[in-house]
Amino acid sequence: MPPRPLRDPFEVFNQPPPLVDYNPYAADVALREAVHREGGGQGEEALLEFGGRMGSAAVLELGELANRHTPQLHSYDRFGNRMDELEFHPAWHELMRLGIEAGLHARPWSAPGPGAHVVRAALMMLRHQVEEGASCPLTMTFAVIPTLRLEPALAAAWEPTVLSREYDPRSLPVQRKRGAIFGMALTERQGGSDVRANTTRALPAGDGEYLLSGHKWFCSAPQADAFLVTAQAPGGLSCFLLPRIRPDGTRNAFHIQRLKDKEGNRSNASSEVEFREAVAWRVGEEGRGIANIMEMVRHTRLDCALGSAASLRRAVAEVTHHAAHRDAFGARLAVQPLMQAVLADLCLESEAATTLALRVAGSYDRAADNAGERAFSRVVTAVAKYWITKRTVSAAGEAMECVAGNGTIEESPLARLYRDAPINAIWEGSGNVQCLDVLRALARERDAVPVVLDELRLARGADRRLDALIDRLADRLAQPAPPPREARMLVEDLALALQASLLARHAPAAVADGFCAARLDAARGLMPGTLPTTVDCAAVVERATPGT
Repeated sequence: MPPRPLRDPFEVFNQPPPLVDYNPYAADVALREAVHREGGGQGEEALLEFGGRMGSAAVLELGELANRHTPQLHSYDRFGNRMDELEFHPAWHELMRLGIEAGLHARPWSAPGPGAHVVRAALMMLRHQVEEGASCPLTMTFAVIPTLRLEPALAAAWEPTVLSREYDPRSLPVQRKRGAIFGMALTERQGGSDVRANTTRALPAGDGEYLLSGHKWFCSAPQADAFLVTAQAPGGLSCFLLPRIRPDGTRNAFHIQRLKDKEGNRSNASSEVEFREAVAWRVGEEGRGIANIMEMVRHTRLDCALGSAASLRRAVAEVTHHAAHRDAFGARLAVQPLMQAVLADLCLESEAATTLALRVAGSYDRAADNAGERAFSRVVTAVAKYWITKRTVSAAGEAMECVAGNGTIEESPLARLYRDAPINAIWEGSGNVQCLDVLRALARERDAVPVVLDELRLARGADRRLDALIDRLADRLAQPAPPPREARMLVEDLALALQASLLARHAPAAVADGFCAARLDAARGLMPGTLPTTVDCAAVVERATPGT
C-alpha cells in the first residue's frame, strides 16, 4: 500500500458538518409514515413547517443556551420581601413561546377532531429533539385539561387561558393573563411514588376554598401559574388546584425552598416547595385524589414515551449523519460492516419506538367512540412508557460511543441526550410503577386482554418468532395475573410483541425482519450491533439517515 500523502497538520478535515438547517420531520420516514397511518395526515403542512423551524441552526442553538444557562431562584427581593421567582435565560422563553404558539399544550382540546392527538404527538417529538426541558411544562399544561374538567367551575375559570396560544410568563392572577401554564406537585420526602403516604394537609376554609400546609419533594415547573397537588382532606387524599398568585394579586403561600441540581433536564426547573396555608380549590370529590389525577398522569406518561422516542431519533440522526461523513481505516464509517451493524441496531430501536408511540397516540384519538381503543390506551400507555424510556437510556450511550470522544463533549448534543435520557424513565413513575400499573390495568379491565391480543394477531404469519411470542402471551394472559415479581418480563414481552407486530405490518421488510431477528430470536446478542447476518443493515441505516 503506498504511503498516504502528507497533509497540512493545521488543516481541519475528516470532520462531519454540523447537522443543522435540516427538517427533522421531512428526514424521518418512520415518523411521517406513522402520522399518516394513525390519522394525522391533515397536519402534514404544519408538521413540515414546524420541522423546518426546529431543525434550523438558530432554534437548535436555543436548546444549547437554555441548558447552559440554567434557571436561577430568587427567594427574596433586596428589601427582604419573599419573591419565590425564577429567572430563565431568554432562550428558554423563546422555546416556550415556540411550543405554545404551535399548540403543543392545547391542540387536542382546543381543536378536537380525527388525528388531533397524533399531530400534536408528532409536533411534540419535533420540539423535543431541540431539547428536553421545555417539554415538561408543555406536557403538564396539555395533560391537566381532562382532570380540570372534573370541576366545571374551575375549568370555566382556567381553561380559556390555559388553551391560549400566547406565552405569558408574568406573575399575575389568571384573570389578567394572556396565557397560563400548569405544573404538578405530588411526591413527598417520605413517600416518593407512594402518594398515599403524603402528609400535606388540606383544611376547608369555606366557599369551596381549602388551606394547604405541608411540603412537596418534587414540584415540576415551579414558575407555573397553578399546580395540581395532592393533600389529605377530611375525606381522605384529594386533588387540588393551587394557584401561585391569588385572585387578589397577592402571592400564595407557595414557597420554593430550593431548585434541584439534576443530572439532566437541566433547563427545566424542579424544586422543593412548602405550603403554609396556601389557598387551593378541590378538583373532584374528597378522597379520590389519585383517581382524579390519574387521567393527567396517563397523558404525561404518553409524553414520556414520545419524548424518549424523540431523543432516540435525534441520537440516530446525529450518529448516522456522522458516519456518513467520516472516514476511518480507509473507508466511510457508514459502510464499515461492524459500525453499520451498530447503526442498524440503533435505527431499528428508533423506528420501533416511534411506531409504537404514535400507535398509542392514535388510540387517544379513537378512544372517545371506540371501547377497544380506550382499553388499548389504558394498558399500552404504561407499556410504551416503560419500554421506550428504558431502551433510550442505553441507546443514547451507544450513540455517544459511535461518535467517540467528540460525542462526550458538551458542545455535542449527544452528551446532553445521554444525561437527559434517564429522566423520562423516572418521571411519572419509574419502571416498577409502570409494570405494576400494567398488571392492575389488565386485571381491572379484562376487555383489554382480547383487544391487545387482537392487535398482535394482525401480524400473524409474518414471522415465526413473532407468532411464537404471541402464542406465549396468549397463554399467559389467559391465566390469573402473574405475581409482581414477573411484571417486568410480561411488560417486556408485550412491548416487543407490539413493536414487532406494528413493524411487520407497516415497515419495509428490511426493518421488520431485522427487528424480529434482533429482538425476538433466542440466539440474539445482548449488545447493540450483535445482529444476525441475515439483517440488511445497509437498507436499515439508509432509511434512517438524514439526507438519504
